[in-house]
Amino acid sequence: MKAYEYLKPGHAQLTDKEKPTITSSTDAIIRIVKTTICGTDLHIIKGDTPEVKSHTTLGHEGIGIIEEIGDNVNNFKVGDKVIISCISSCGKCYYCKKGIYAHCENGGGWILGHLVNGTQAEYVKVPFADNSLYHAPSNLKEDALVMLSDILPTGYEIGVLKGKVKPGCTVAIVGAGPVGLAALLTAQFYSPSKIIMIDLDDNRLETAKEIGATHLINSKETETAIKKVKSLNPRGVDVAIEAVGIPQTFDLCQNLIGVDGTIANVGVHGLPVQLDIDKLWIKNINVTTGLVSGNTTEELLEALKSKIIQPEQLVTHYSKLSEIESAYDLFRNATDHKAIKLIIENDITI
Repeated sequence: MKAYEYLKPGHAQLTDKEKPTITSSTDAIIRIVKTTICGTDLHIIKGDTPEVKSHTTLGHEGIGIIEEIGDNVNNFKVGDKVIISCISSCGKCYYCKKGIYAHCENGGGWILGHLVNGTQAEYVKVPFADNSLYHAPSNLKEDALVMLSDILPTGYEIGVLKGKVKPGCTVAIVGAGPVGLAALLTAQFYSPSKIIMIDLDDNRLETAKEIGATHLINSKETETAIKKVKSLNPRGVDVAIEAVGIPQTFDLCQNLIGVDGTIANVGVHGLPVQLDIDKLWIKNINVTTGLVSGNTTEELLEALKSKIIQPEQLVTHYSKLSEIESAYDLFRNATDHKAIKLIIENDITI
């Protein structure tokens, strides 16, 4: 089969490799229908995640059709269309029983496209299928379902829920990338009075406006951005969601947050940040972080069914698995191409 593999820092390619086979009674083999590229994939190729071994197939998101199941898979059958969660879960260990699937003690967690072969291929083997897959309703748009693999639960669980977004509160989201926009979509569940989207990219800010942001601020000049937020909310915001993952944007959140507010860090940081504890403690500020567990996937699926949210609005570009190398080139230069989320369709295995 064809698969897009990480080789070494700075190098990845579409190559031929063996189709996966069942090795555990809880496995399922999925024929990929659609997958996507995540910023995390770029970090892996860059070499920022040294635990990823050479020849690992990238990708941790997607939908597909079950082709084979192990003897102990009970919730699914061959032919079922499924959503593949970015987090695999045994469902039995201490953390899985608490709903913290990201820290599964039996070999689950974030493993697809990281510690085991992922979804940017014709086929993928999903461990712990009963707890790591979700039925994909045939009447829902496939593009929307792909967003349930990762970015929608990430923005919701780590940004909105940990940030304690409430009716009437003011929210600032720093970073209008896919996860920041997912946080914007799901923050609206709780009817905040203001959602201020902050980014350097005017195109992404316009997208944010289209899907519900009440105010847009370009953060090219940091001090100007802070002043604009303070002009809207002199006391500071109630919730600041950091969705970039660099020291400058975390620091911006520290400058925007008001008394008794919450900074919800969603961005994946590769460098340490300065925590201004001397300023935060006296304002009763909460700071939260986290790795998505996908424990809200069913809830979000119901929101899709009810048309409360339409995450397919985040999809701007399409490509084919056979052309995935060109798709990566486009995604690396997302600003130039006005790209947000890019769908990869399996055009090889029909």
